[in-house]
Amino acid sequence: MDVRRRNGKSLPPFIKSTAGGGEQLNPQNHHPTSVKASEALPLPLYLTNGVFFTLFFSVAYFLLHRWREKIRNSMPLHVITLSELAAVVSLIASMIYLLGFFGIDFVQSFINGRPPHDAWDVEDVTTVQLLEDSRTAPCAAAAIDSPPVVKAVNPPVFVPPSEEDEEIIKTVVAGTTPSYSLESKLGDCKRAAAVRRSALERITGKSLGGLPLEGFDYEAILGQCCEMPVGYVQIPVGIAGPLLLDGAEYSVPMATTEGCLVASTNRGCKAIFASGGATSVLLRDAMTRAPVVRFGTANRAAELKFFLEDPMNFDTLAVVFNKSSRFGRLQGIQCAIAGKNLYMRFSCSTGDAMGMNMVSKGVQNVLDFLRDDFPDMDVIGISGNFCSDKKPAAVNWIEGRGKSVVCEAIIKEEVVRKVLKTSVAALVELNMLKNLTGSAVAGALGGFNAHASNIVSAVYIATGQDPAQNVESSHCITMMEPVNDGKDLHISVTMPSIEVGTVGGGTQLASQSACLNLLGVKGANKESPGSNSRLLATVVAGSVLAGELSLMSALAAGQLVQSHLKYNRSSKDVTKVSS
Repeated sequence: MDVRRRNGKSLPPFIKSTAGGGEQLNPQNHHPTSVKASEALPLPLYLTNGVFFTLFFSVAYFLLHRWREKIRNSMPLHVITLSELAAVVSLIASMIYLLGFFGIDFVQSFINGRPPHDAWDVEDVTTVQLLEDSRTAPCAAAAIDSPPVVKAVNPPVFVPPSEEDEEIIKTVVAGTTPSYSLESKLGDCKRAAAVRRSALERITGKSLGGLPLEGFDYEAILGQCCEMPVGYVQIPVGIAGPLLLDGAEYSVPMATTEGCLVASTNRGCKAIFASGGATSVLLRDAMTRAPVVRFGTANRAAELKFFLEDPMNFDTLAVVFNKSSRFGRLQGIQCAIAGKNLYMRFSCSTGDAMGMNMVSKGVQNVLDFLRDDFPDMDVIGISGNFCSDKKPAAVNWIEGRGKSVVCEAIIKEEVVRKVLKTSVAALVELNMLKNLTGSAVAGALGGFNAHASNIVSAVYIATGQDPAQNVESSHCITMMEPVNDGKDLHISVTMPSIEVGTVGGGTQLASQSACLNLLGVKGANKESPGSNSRLLATVVAGSVLAGELSLMSALAAGQLVQSHLKYNRSSKDVTKVSS
């Protein structure tokens, strides 16, 4: 079903997650709707208004009728009966109510220069309308009928620092107190961030007013995620899906500021869902680290190469490598020589962690062990770029790094025509000329796809992965060919180096942990270590499959420019934005 906002009268108490294995939303934690003033009335608002309207006109008619009789009978007007006194009081009371209800907003409309809203609709609230789609799945293709209304956000109220903090800020500005030592000096991470932020504004003369400070757990990032924080950046998270993959449905969180990306991926998910879903295969699961060592001669470097690649020595090296971790298990060693320098590429499983630290510890164990037999070995660096981490490299494209996944689906002809608005023949031809031939002409390395990095980056940021590893994780070749006598489309993505984890790093932060929970892969899997991270890798590949399918269809149908003009253009007048 589409989730759209409209004016309504009630909110659903809570919505349960449909992803398997995740924590369910507790309705007790759902904040109740704020109480409105109209709820204090003994009657519904429309009845109360009707009573006062009737009372006003009734007593006005009664008083006019009585005063007319007094004038005819030459009776003094200031002499009133008890009933007339009650009528006067009722008239004044009803007049006060009606003026208060209708008059204030009418006067404000002239003061503020805006038309008054419907005074009868004081209980109007913004709610979430769950509109059923023609599918049985809980999410339809993204379709936005009108541009969103951007509301002005009130700037945060400036709270001057205390006298004690003011003194610390002055010492930071003067350089006598290092900014990096504030956490240990103050013992309060949030206070340290606030002090550092104020000092930075005074040193640079630039305001950080638009960078949020409140509402973040700075204790959670101390010593592991970010040093010297002064705030945090807000990135919107959208949901694409459901992605029907290997018989299960996943709502895929995507953190991005690129309009049209989530909508496009969502359309691809819809096409896959309508065609029976996608399937995935995990080919390999091994993180790598490759130190570089130097010897006096190339012959000596070759001796160590032969020693490491000898199957008779593998068990001994594996015992040494594995002793520093419960989950890190050595799988193989691949060596390459450049002169008298030797590069040793260690591959190991890492459980549910992405595993860079785990494999580095194991490599250090082996290097220390090798010094006994190769005392002339000079360790230049524990990473010699033969790994290769956060750089496009043929070794990752060919040998793989992290999780190697293939994901495929057969899209029915009717779905291609009705949902994707194109044809099988057009998609196959475009894929050949763009993703294969065009990428070859460009000399691409692992970039035989339309925009795999778009989806990988968005999912990585949402789930707490290392965004820089998008470089090799986005290695992807997209294949399309007609099947079933040319009626249907077979599409696949092959991604040899998806580097993900569900524990450690940014995965433990509250927002990122919630996104992992949505996918049902939060934390480590105790029953089957490593299965959560492997499942996350297949979801990434499945999401890329959906994104590739939708973008290629938009290109084949000539819809790319129109869709971006509709969904990726800001309505804000940038000429009025102050620098």
